[in-house]
Amino acid sequence: MPQDPMTGIHTLNANIGNVFLIGYRATGKTTVARILAELLGWTCVDADQVLEERHGRTIRRIFAEEGEAGFRDKEAALLEEFCNNERQVIATGGGIVLRESNRKRLQGAGWVVWLTADAQTLWQRLQGDPTSMERRPPLTVGGLAEIEEVLRLREPLYQSLARWTVETAERPPHAVANAILDRLSSSG
Repeated sequence: MPQDPMTGIHTLNANIGNVFLIGYRATGKTTVARILAELLGWTCVDADQVLEERHGRTIRRIFAEEGEAGFRDKEAALLEEFCNNERQVIATGGGIVLRESNRKRLQGAGWVVWLTADAQTLWQRLQGDPTSMERRPPLTVGGLAEIEEVLRLREPLYQSLARWTVETAERPPHAVANAILDRLSSSG
């Protein structure tokens, strides 16, 4: 992949639009998005962070006050906005794939990469991130059982949507970002 020697930024030969990172909580979407966006010289967007900033509340609070449907409506509106731009690496919320309209929108606006990790790894990562519990609502029973249940329900959706899947359990974020960059460059 061509790289500007002055900036270190990589240039793609293909018109990709955006790169959307999907996957469960704690798969590394936000961290990898920052690294990949820097490598490409693109904008990094953390969808959950934008949603919280725009609405002045945590996702947990939005869920408590408006229910999941209210949150998902806000999430879908932001996705539509993001899809009107290009040259962004977007770390999506884990449940963005639940609505068919979101899945169609993602596929039409860029390349979708599914970041995966096993339930035990995700549980360990979430235990090491105290802000996650403050900002994110439990989706079912909580704990490792919740992760296993939500993965069982969402994995078919992630898989059907993803152009590529990248395992993150045993890889540092820079290695994940570089693996995606390599795939992007070979696809152009």
